[in-house]
Amino acid sequence: MGALTTTMSSLSFLQSGFAYSQQQQLLHPSKLVSPAVIIRPQYQPLIVDGKARTRRQDRTARHSRLRKKVEGTPERPRLCVFRSNKHLYVQVIDDTTMHTLASASTMQKPISEDFDYSSGPTIRLNWKDGSGVWSCVIGRVSGVRGRGIGVTGAVTMDVAKKVGEVIARSCIEKGINCVAFDRGGYPYHGRIQALADAAREHGLMF
Repeated sequence: MGALTTTMSSLSFLQSGFAYSQQQQLLHPSKLVSPAVIIRPQYQPLIVDGKARTRRQDRTARHSRLRKKVEGTPERPRLCVFRSNKHLYVQVIDDTTMHTLASASTMQKPISEDFDYSSGPTIRLNWKDGSGVWSCVIGRVSGVRGRGIGVTGAVTMDVAKKVGEVIARSCIEKGINCVAFDRGGYPYHGRIQALADAAREHGLMF
């Protein structure tokens, strides 16, 4: 009889507790929390910030890696090439003394006079999409006959070969026969390759 009384009291306690919880849920519905939300783990998204580099920064990085391997000495100076949008520059440098032994560029008179290549301002007329409007563009476009430059005034292969020929002859006159080629981080093709091939053809070894 005592056990039955204990069981009935336990059931009445559970019923009262359940009734109280139901009452609280009806009175405060905003406090209801789904069990799935409690069990589900909260993951933080992985955010990776990518930094895009420009072509000039990529070239500078390649040149820095190359300079760790190529160094000019008195016996074998460094043939350094720099290419801009309009001109091409070459220097033969002794890195031990930081002296320039020879140089050539498209701005020097032997090359600029041969190809009528200068850096003066030029007026160019553009036709705007057949709309009947001519636009006047003033820029640093060089050349008269167009033998040494392209439409936008860039150095062509013929000019690059001439620069390689001039720097090779200048080195041979000063007793420099062997150099270490520093392409300046530029890809070895086009004007850079044409300059290097012309320098080799005229006696410079590298």
